[in-house]
Amino acid sequence: MRPSERRGNTVALKHEPTAPYHSAQDALRVLETVARHTAGITDAELARTTGLDPERLTTLLRMLRREGYVEQVADGAYVTGEALTRLSSTHERDQALRDQLQRTLDELRDSIGAAVYISRYVDGEVTIAQYADGPATPAVNEWVDFRSSAHATALGKSLLSQLDHNGRRDHLSRHRMTRLTSRTITNDKLLLSRLEAQPPTVPHLDLQEYAVGTVCAAVPITAGSLVGCLALSLPVDQAHRLRQATDRLNRGAAPVLLSLAI
Repeated sequence: MRPSERRGNTVALKHEPTAPYHSAQDALRVLETVARHTAGITDAELARTTGLDPERLTTLLRMLRREGYVEQVADGAYVTGEALTRLSSTHERDQALRDQLQRTLDELRDSIGAAVYISRYVDGEVTIAQYADGPATPAVNEWVDFRSSAHATALGKSLLSQLDHNGRRDHLSRHRMTRLTSRTITNDKLLLSRLEAQPPTVPHLDLQEYAVGTVCAAVPITAGSLVGCLALSLPVDQAHRLRQATDRLNRGAAPVLLSLAI
């Protein structure tokens, strides 16, 4: 996959918070609280200050430590971590963000055993912002430009689902729904009805609709004006792993959204 850049029409959005969004929002509350206590703050104090359930807080702190956003010092208190310091600095922040996201994607690739991608809808077009693949987890062969095949890809359908009805129709009016495989949906009314009916918490799938031999899944990472998704791809002979891999992808979406929100 290669990142794409193209300007298009501005479209309206239809934001519906998802589980990763709520996890990221809770994590931001924890980070803001830790940042205010420069001398450190204990997990008990964090629980009282944030109002988060101790079990929930423990899960968030584990994730924040793994991502390098907080550190635990000798007396058990939590302080700001190196990753947050890098991202909070205006100097070379964009590169620091890309590096942080790449580390997170690499870890997701290794833990899931699949190529993973961050995709965004920018200026009316589908873009692949970053991805992580490897010899054992090959990326999808982009045999048709992803900008013109949103109707056939999991990530494209996930992004379109986050637009309002007019935004979806605008996109489809600019990109002809070409049949890429025997499974590709080419009827715009059918696609639009399926996008409208699908709950925001249910992952979008591509079961050999874009390319024969590949299955994909995508989960939204939506916050504020961001329209994005986290996706994975697997060879079709590993399709039996798709559900489990997608569950793990969804659990791994919060750190990605958190990095984008800081």
